[in-house]
Amino acid sequence: MNTWFWRCVVMGSWLALLLWCSYWWPRSVAVALLGAGLIASGAGLQLGTQMLMMRAVLRGRGLPLPPAMVALRAWFAEWRWAWRLFGWQIPFGEHAEPDGVPVDREGKQLQGQVGVVLVHGYFCNRGVWTVWLRRLKARGIPCMAVTLEPAHGSPVDAMVDDLDRCVKAMVQQTGRAPLLVAHSMGGLVVRAWLNRLDADERARHAAHVVTVATPHGGAWLARFAQRLPAVDMREGSDWLQRLGPPPQDVSFSCWCSSSDNIVFPPGLAILPNAQCHQVDDAAHMQLLFDPRVWQHCLQLQAQLQSGHQAAEVGASAADAGARACGS
Repeated sequence: MNTWFWRCVVMGSWLALLLWCSYWWPRSVAVALLGAGLIASGAGLQLGTQMLMMRAVLRGRGLPLPPAMVALRAWFAEWRWAWRLFGWQIPFGEHAEPDGVPVDREGKQLQGQVGVVLVHGYFCNRGVWTVWLRRLKARGIPCMAVTLEPAHGSPVDAMVDDLDRCVKAMVQQTGRAPLLVAHSMGGLVVRAWLNRLDADERARHAAHVVTVATPHGGAWLARFAQRLPAVDMREGSDWLQRLGPPPQDVSFSCWCSSSDNIVFPPGLAILPNAQCHQVDDAAHMQLLFDPRVWQHCLQLQAQLQSGHQAAEVGASAADAGARACGS
């Protein structure tokens, strides 16, 4: 659904620009250019308004504000990412980059690798992960990205089935529990999914969870929402109360930013007992492509892979010892 929504927005914007310029250019070049500029800068104006609201809320709650120049640079960076993601990758590139599972020379899938499952946020689809998929595949890391449906009109819980199918497909192909990386609302979908699993299932399907700008405690902006699933993301919502804390047997890393224009204050993106990583200079979508987040996830995947290999070596040694004792 998000794919078609953003296609309509993009095509509608280009049509409005064409009609405006066609009408006004012969009559007044200045008016034509002014209107074209307003149409082209619509996203930037919206993001700027969100930034101002974020600073007002932080100031009202007595929380530290990111420096003005830091917030300004984050606003410009977010605007660029908005053009790229919502103007192209999400509406037209949902399946441009396929999932990837390494194979051997005979074309058989390699077992035993820790894969990465990528979970998008609100008003997005798997196209947001194009850059991540390309980079992970270039490193030979198994990776899959899911599009969550239904995107609108249903609670967050309704998206759990899509995530469940994606994770189980990854486990079937690699034989290992994956690292899950979730952006924004995607982190709430992961938590709802984990709550459906028992301890053994969680051990087989979730090695670690990284959430990036996820409104674990809700989002201030969601108070303006009138439809699900955004209503579920209001601060202190009934749905968040029912969700409860995440299971203790799955470790989490939470990334947040003081310049996040969607999930603010930043403390709302942090879970108790999770590894907390807070930056000051990245907006909501920008944080997903921050090199620090990328490096953190690569290191986690390598650690999980090394731990698995060490466990295999230990198990092999134990088996050999048992056979020697029994001989």
